[in-house]
Order: sequence, then C-alpha cells, then structure tokens
Amino acid sequence: MNIIVFLEIKDNKVRRASLEALAEGRKLADKTDGQVIGIILGTDANTIAQDPHLALADKIYAGGDPLFGTYSSELYSAQLASIIEKESAGFVLLASTIAGKDFAPRLAAKLKSSLFSDCIGLSLDDSKRLIGIRPVYSGKLLAEVISKDSAAQMALLRPNIFPVVENPAPKQYAIEDTAPVSTADKIRSRLKEIKKAEKESLDVAEAQVIVAGGRGMKAAENFSMLEELATVLQAAVGASRAAVDSGWIDHAYQVGQTGKVVSPVLYFAVGISGAIQHMAGLTSAKWIVAINKDPEAPIFKVANYGIVGDLFEIVPLLTEEVKQIKAKG
Repeated sequence: MNIIVFLEIKDNKVRRASLEALAEGRKLADKTDGQVIGIILGTDANTIAQDPHLALADKIYAGGDPLFGTYSSELYSAQLASIIEKESAGFVLLASTIAGKDFAPRLAAKLKSSLFSDCIGLSLDDSKRLIGIRPVYSGKLLAEVISKDSAAQMALLRPNIFPVVENPAPKQYAIEDTAPVSTADKIRSRLKEIKKAEKESLDVAEAQVIVAGGRGMKAAENFSMLEELATVLQAAVGASRAAVDSGWIDHAYQVGQTGKVVSPVLYFAVGISGAIQHMAGLTSAKWIVAINKDPEAPIFKVANYGIVGDLFEIVPLLTEEVKQIKAKG
C-alpha cells in the first residue's frame, strides 16, 4: 500500500513535525511493500522538494502554483484527496499542527476514511490495518484504536514524539508538479491574514525545550527572567492558564488542556502548581524540572527533578550556571 505524507512548510522549509511523519511513513512502507509519496503545497514547493532530508520519499508532488501560497483548508483537502485517489493510497499521515488539525477532518470526510487524531504511536495488525495509540482523559489513559476498512487510513501525529531521520541516505526520487484542482473563484473560504507576534519566538508545540511560568511569576514583567533562561537554553517560553488569565502573557504560549499540547525533551515548570488541566498538555514530556516554593505542590509528584525554593533566586542562578557551562564549551 502506498503511504501519503503531507509535508507542511514553515519559513521555506518542511516542518520538523512533517519530517517525523515522513519517517513513520517510511516504516509503514517497508512493512507493506508500498511507496512513500510526499505532498508539498506552496509557492516554493518545487525548490523545497529537493531538500535532501526528504530522501525517505519515493515520489513528491510539488504544488508551486501561486494559488497554494495562501492556505485554504478547502483547496488543500481537495488537492490531497485528488492525489490520494490517483495513487490508491492506503495510509495518509499528517503532523498534528494547526493546519493539519484544521483540514484533516475535511479530507477524511471527502475520502469517507477513518482518522486518528493526536497519535503518539502507530503499528499494523496482521491484516495491515492501522493501529493508533492516543492519549485520552487528559492523558490519564492511552487508547488503542484500529481502523475499519476504508479507502485511506488517516492519522495525525503529535509533534516531537516520533524520531526524525536526520541524514537519510541520498536517493533519487521523482518530483512531479501538481496543479490546483480548483480555481480561485470557486474557493469559498481562504486565509485572509496572519498576524505575527511583535516578538518572534519558538512555538511551544514544536520546541525541544520549554521554560514555562505560572501563577508564581506574580507579574508580567517577571517573565523576562524566563525569557533570558530560554534564550541560553535555545528554548521556548510557555505558561500555565493562570498566567495567561492574569494577562501576563499571550494565550499562544499557554500549555494545557485549553492551550497547546507539547512534547518537549525538557520542560521547566517554574511557579506552576501542576493542576491536572495543565499537566494534560505535557503528558508526553520526557523530563520535567519543577521549581516551586511549596513542597506539597502537585507538580512534584510528576516531576523528574524538583527544586523547592524561591524561583526569583533560583532561576537567575540557573541561568548564570548554564551560561558558564556554555562558555566552557
């Protein structure tokens, strides 16, 4: 069975989360004797399609038409549906990003296919049906879901969970142009504008390291302390709902059940109590370091390392220590 992987573009390169999906697609292809077929949509698609990191693919469809330059869930889902049917694909993998979560349900409806969301594991049963592992009940349990027979079995993969093949063996793969299946006048909804934050920062949803602050930060200006630590760690800044609701930081930084789900290698919970709604957003974090003055804070029950003390003393000391370690090389 052929495997379709949607390769999402950000800043003129394929997102890491999509490279993770590509690696999983290669594993499925090796088990089913199928081909891995990538799809890139965007004005620079033909150039990006030549990225050596995409050598795990056997073929890439590149949609470089200006119509693809502006995201449209209607157009993107129609385009993928056309290619999926053309290639008789048995599996479709997408990264669980904002765009992926937006148009994947529309695509599944078009194909009358099953769709597993937020998967942290994939496998096949003896009948080559897709099995997905996904967290449920705020991460308290893991559900194993299996696809019924459908035209294409679809899965959204949680970022930072699956390994990336950093340097795949060089390989020639076909690059084929794909023209829009629709025209501008027939597209009923389009993305009109993207408003970027005044200060560019790493997205917590894809960051390998996150420094997050909660109610214990006490004021908006104190987040500069976390930003300094994040800078030396090359990390993203995050926040709990309490900090966001207090107006100290924008909702885009919120981690938790009503914020973003993250899967970092390292998560610093600074002045965060560890409420269940917050922890639901980081069930896939590999290492959690908690800094809190309350030794009974729930965060210490799940943290790998805990520091009981005043964060306003500990964070600056930690920042300076990291700077010294980096200075020594």
